[in-house]
Amino acid sequence: MLFKIIVFVVSLIILYLLAVIILPLFSINKKNEKKSDKTISIYILTNGMHTDIVVPVKTDVIDWSVTIPFTDTKSKKVFENIAFGWGDKGFYLNTPEWSDLKPLTAINAAFGGTTAMHITFYNDLYVGENCKKIKISIEDYKNLVQFMKNSFALDSNRKIQYIKTDALYGDNDSFYEANGRYSIFYTCNTWAANALKNANQKSPIWTATQQGIFYHYR
Repeated sequence: MLFKIIVFVVSLIILYLLAVIILPLFSINKKNEKKSDKTISIYILTNGMHTDIVVPVKTDVIDWSVTIPFTDTKSKKVFENIAFGWGDKGFYLNTPEWSDLKPLTAINAAFGGTTAMHITFYNDLYVGENCKKIKISIEDYKNLVQFMKNSFALDSNRKIQYIKTDALYGDNDSFYEANGRYSIFYTCNTWAANALKNANQKSPIWTATQQGIFYHYR
């Protein structure tokens, strides 16, 4: 019996690893490249493990600084771009460095951790291997905005919920309560890929890693 259980678990791990490798190779929304009304610049940004979606703070579609004020950051300065990252709350708030990772935090994240939205403000972004620029239409951006809004957990007054914490990555970021559960099947990079899908941009069918996203923007 124990042998069968071990074989079953190993088989599941192998299937998962195969999915991580193979599924990101297949893209959707390829036809969107032919659109001619792309007027809004967005970025996909990675630190090598985690993917953020970066958009302008102010457009005719939305002024994000009304919902997410600059004053929520340490610097309280005004910026031109805002990065959205969805992820496991325990990782965000309790693991500033990989050396700080605790087994319980990792287990909770792998099998259904609570989540948070991490917001970072930027001015200049430098396009390169870890930062790709995309031009999208106003219609597609509206879809992206709605996806971003739906990722925040709102209070009884329909307002986003600021998380007061010292676990910040710099002077220009802040955290908020988020909807959804983090797991090995729905990671921060899965969320970012779904954000691109909702904006009708190229994205993998499914991915757990940032490589699965950036593979389509080489």
